[in-house]
Amino acid sequence: MSADNLKRMVAEAAIDYVRSGDVIGIGTGSTVDYFISALAQIRSRIESAVASSERSYQKLQEIGIPVVDLNSTDRIALYVDGADQANQHLHLIKGGGGALTREKIIAEASHHFVCIVDETKLTEPFGAFPLPIEVIPMARSLVAREISKMGGTPIWRENFITDNGHEILDVSGLDMSDPLTVETELNQLPGVVAVGLFVRRPADELLVGTLSGVQSLSPQSQD
Repeated sequence: MSADNLKRMVAEAAIDYVRSGDVIGIGTGSTVDYFISALAQIRSRIESAVASSERSYQKLQEIGIPVVDLNSTDRIALYVDGADQANQHLHLIKGGGGALTREKIIAEASHHFVCIVDETKLTEPFGAFPLPIEVIPMARSLVAREISKMGGTPIWRENFITDNGHEILDVSGLDMSDPLTVETELNQLPGVVAVGLFVRRPADELLVGTLSGVQSLSPQSQD
């Protein structure tokens, strides 16, 4: 089965989590694109959606789902998004598409965060995928120097601007044995807008598309 078929399979499985009348959060990426396509079949059940990127906003508009600003709703029942890497603890690395800041905001505002990935994203060691960090442009070099002091190797994602008007550093080589501490320390650097580590607020459930079907991982399943 191809990677695209695995993505489609896990995205369609996430439809079962959508309840009538929900306000839902929608992430960004190729797997989420399949989820949005599947939402078209049940759009009448959805009150509205909050999108994490202009790309997802446009796709939701195209299938007739109302998109609202997060400030206009006090609770998102369900947030569905993908990840660039995940582990058994439901920790995530996100931001390959550059939408990490809005994704973090929506995840924080959501009651239940379901992350959908194909099995190639559930890998060890955690941190093998370069960590995206969104930075204010004037602080890019400053942040890069501080990251280098921490043992990381930052690469400027040239010719890329986020939907928020910021830039991205992709960082490899950081010691991820304690990812919560890494997330906290990076967040404290002046000029950092958001870090693509979802450890303080991990997924509540991880759906993994595998050759043998969709597997669900949750904190309870790790006990």
